[in-house]
Amino acid sequence: MRSAVVVGAGVGGLAVAGALARTGWQVTLLERGDRLRGDSAALVIWPNGIRALRALGLGEGLGAIASPAPSRGIRRPNGQWLVQPDAPLVDEDDGPDSSLVVHREDLHDALVAGLGDRIDIRTGIAVRTVRALPGELPAVGDGRHTWEADLVVAADGVDSVVRRRLAPESTAVAAGCAAWRAVIPWYRAPKLPDGAGTGGETLGHGHRFRYALLGERGSAGGSSRGGIYWAATVPGAYRPEPPAAQLVLLRRWFADWHAPITDLLAATEPDDLIQHPTAELRPIPRAFAFPAGPGGFVLLGDAAHAMSHHLGQGACLALEDAATLRSLVLDAIPGRTLGRALEDYTNQRRPRVARIVSQSRRVGAVYAANGNLVVRARNAALGLTPRMLGRAGAVARQWRPPA
Repeated sequence: MRSAVVVGAGVGGLAVAGALARTGWQVTLLERGDRLRGDSAALVIWPNGIRALRALGLGEGLGAIASPAPSRGIRRPNGQWLVQPDAPLVDEDDGPDSSLVVHREDLHDALVAGLGDRIDIRTGIAVRTVRALPGELPAVGDGRHTWEADLVVAADGVDSVVRRRLAPESTAVAAGCAAWRAVIPWYRAPKLPDGAGTGGETLGHGHRFRYALLGERGSAGGSSRGGIYWAATVPGAYRPEPPAAQLVLLRRWFADWHAPITDLLAATEPDDLIQHPTAELRPIPRAFAFPAGPGGFVLLGDAAHAMSHHLGQGACLALEDAATLRSLVLDAIPGRTLGRALEDYTNQRRPRVARIVSQSRRVGAVYAANGNLVVRARNAALGLTPRMLGRAGAVARQWRPPA
């Protein structure tokens, strides 16, 4: 039986572990934490991510845990529109934006359910060693035990130990901003003003605030963990203060922004707040797969291509990686065709990811605009060409799973 070790139980690691197990691989899943868990925020799944979930056999039931993402209009901090919500932000041939917003714990539960009961799950494992020799099975270890297999999938994030061993030229660097996420449960969520819709986005001087509804007030709605999700970005470095102090700063930075932003921050409690790391890899690795023995190593998700969060594509690209890898190794035989399948993985994934990274940096420059003159120029450009940001998103949306 073909064997695989998956390092990391985030979105990408869970998705690929379940996909391999369902197609006949013997899978061992290694997780640093003491248990498999999702965080208490939410994320937007773009159409490419939805297609990837369906290709992985995980699309059924998605509608039961997700809600439609809000329209993509953009406001100024005083509430005036920069880009009207009914203005097209994508090219006509790209179709409507059918993105969904889902609580991360709900998505995590769905991915864990997709693992089945044949996966060997090991928690509390911090991978420290990597063995990549031509004549031996690829392997990883924690200093006490070693796990070897035909295929090792590194889905262990931006600080991946496996990537540092195989692609040392790629290093994590700060993205120049700090970011937070939170979900306010319905029982203490503020009442939204008339016209607030199902969410929105606001841009200021290097500051950005987004919010979206998870389900409907008074019921679980489309999510078993309903509420109001929000995300905020400010210029600067990762903040070291405790959550309560960070929340005070956020309320100060967004104090004069339009409703319901101040109300959402007022209703947020320190335990709701999650500061999101914003590091990115520079450069991205020269390859996403590395041969060893009868198979080799694969980098997946942030381990391969961590980037700034401005396009919101981190989880979606990890799901794309998982769907692509599943398709390529479906019939691969270790020692015969597995090596070629891994080479194809790099050939299919790296050019696309490089393009998305470039687009993300361009969008980041738009969002990071600071200073009165620069912000006025940015706002004028958005008002005249509302598709400026939509074109970047269209590059991400247009992915289709391998045949």
